[in-house]
Amino acid sequence: MSFDNTDPGPDPGEPGGGVPPGETPPAESSTSSGTGPRQDTSRGWAKAPLAIILLIGVVFAAFFLVYAITLMR
Repeated sequence: MSFDNTDPGPDPGEPGGGVPPGETPPAESSTSSGTGPRQDTSRGWAKAPLAIILLIGVVFAAFFLVYAITLMR
């Protein structure tokens, strides 16, 4: 059985061939602690949507309050 090396690059021991056996490859210099997805630090509801929801709730409650008062007359 024969094995053909399909790797086009030079062997590790040759110049420009990567890391020799037994040595640790160099770390990547492009990674830092500041990389990664941006995390939004705001919490809670924005003022406008909260105000709209509260306004709808007050109008809804006022409608049924007025409706109940008109039924008692």
